[in-house]
Amino acid sequence: MSAGTIVLVGTAVFAVGCATGGTGLRDGGPARSDTVARTMPSGSSSGSSSASSSASGTALKKVDPVALVMADPKVSSEVKRDLKPCTGKEYPVDVSYGRVTGGPVADIVVNVLSCADALGRGSYVYRSDGGSYENVFSDEQPPVYAEIDRGDLVVTKQVYGKSDALAYPSGEDVITYRWNGEKFTEQDRVHSEYSNVVDGGVQPAPATSQKN
Repeated sequence: MSAGTIVLVGTAVFAVGCATGGTGLRDGGPARSDTVARTMPSGSSSGSSSASSSASGTALKKVDPVALVMADPKVSSEVKRDLKPCTGKEYPVDVSYGRVTGGPVADIVVNVLSCADALGRGSYVYRSDGGSYENVFSDEQPPVYAEIDRGDLVVTKQVYGKSDALAYPSGEDVITYRWNGEKFTEQDRVHSEYSNVVDGGVQPAPATSQKN
C-alpha cells in the first residue's frame, strides 16, 4: 500500500491509546502482563495529525498503522479480524519509528495488542520500498512485543507453563535480531525464569544468555 514519505534523523515514537489504560512509549522492554498499562506521552493522541519530531527538529510524518496492518497479506486473518477499536476510535496498537534495516527512511515497528489485557497479539516490521512499505518481520505467537534498541530489533516473549495464570508467566525470552541486508537473523537470546512469589508478584531468577 502507499504511505507518505518519512523524514527522520534519530528515532521518534508515537502510540495509539487502548481502552484498558492506553498504550504509549516503551522504555526498557515490555512490561509484565500484570503491569501492561502504559501512559500516553504528553501531547500525543490517536486523533492527532501533527507529526512527531526528532531531536534535530526534523518532522516525522505519521503513517496509519491500522491501515498498514489491514492491507498486509502477511498478517493473519485472525489478527485482522480482532483488530478493532477498544473504545471510540482508539485501536490497541503501539507504533515506533527508527533505523533497524539500515535504509534511508525510518522503519516502522507495529505491535498489535489485545483490548482486554493489552497482551501482544502480533509484532511486525515494515521497511520502506519506494512509496510503499514491505513487511520484513512478523511474529504472531502471543504474547509478543517488538521494539528497536540501538539499531537492533528486540522481541520479548512471555513463557507460560500449563498451570500458569495469565498474570504470572513462568518466564520470559528476550530475542535480539539484526538485519543482514536481506532479512533479520537471531543474534542473542536471553531466557529468564520467574519464581519466589513475593507480595503478590514474581521475582525473576537469574537469566541465561545464548549468543549466535
